[in-house]
Amino acid sequence: MQFLHTMLRVGNLQRSIDFYTQVLGMQLLRRSENPEYRYTLAFLGFDGGNPQQAEIELTHNWDTEQYELGTAYGHIALGVPDAYAACEKIKAAGGNVTREAGPVKGGSTVIAFVTDPDGYKIELIQMNSRSHGTASSDPLRSA
Repeated sequence: MQFLHTMLRVGNLQRSIDFYTQVLGMQLLRRSENPEYRYTLAFLGFDGGNPQQAEIELTHNWDTEQYELGTAYGHIALGVPDAYAACEKIKAAGGNVTREAGPVKGGSTVIAFVTDPDGYKIELIQMNSRSHGTASSDPLRSA
């Protein structure tokens, strides 16, 4: 098995595409329209769609402008080389940093949180502060 994508329903597709591409540095990999059922799908990811990485699927139902996030949703996590620099880059691009970079409570892993335009939480995990794993090719690397 392979983890393929996480789907998020969004109220304004272009606004969300702009956030994930311009603020987080993802690339729009493909987009499909379904006029009969009134929805659009947009898939975003890193490295031009690297098969070793999962993607984000943004689903826009044309007649819905807002969703309730629910209490079961937690967050999406992205590995970054430097969470402090990534936060500065995200703020400079107009992104909303909701928890500045710093060690997780009771640990040494450096994390931060940002929120996308629909309110979804995205955790940034500084890869060199973790006990395992390495940073993958990441557009926030130059942060």
